[in-house]
Amino acid sequence: MQNQSRALKNKLNLNKCVSFWCKLRGLAWRNSLPDHQGLVFILPSESRASASVHMFGMFFHLAIIWLDTDLKVVDIQKAYAWRSILFPKIKAKYVIECRISRISEFKIGDQLALEPK
Repeated sequence: MQNQSRALKNKLNLNKCVSFWCKLRGLAWRNSLPDHQGLVFILPSESRASASVHMFGMFFHLAIIWLDTDLKVVDIQKAYAWRSILFPKIKAKYVIECRISRISEFKIGDQLALEPK
């Protein structure tokens, strides 16, 4: 994944999550996540409800970055382990989950590019 609006401090490799079960589980029940890895959820269409994120079963905090159909950042929020159910302020088609330490590398309006994987 690349942020075309600003340089990332380190590369961020995203695994794609498309199936219902992958989306349900997400990163839950894992003990950790390397700083250079994350997950991108690809939704069938832009939505607020379908783009929601739950933090049940999470043992670490996340940065949640929501993107529209054009891969433009429309919302960013911090998600805390076991405490959050989050919805984007604007409809989103893509949802990125990564380490909370990466949140400062993204701003609303940034243009991202997803690399095939």
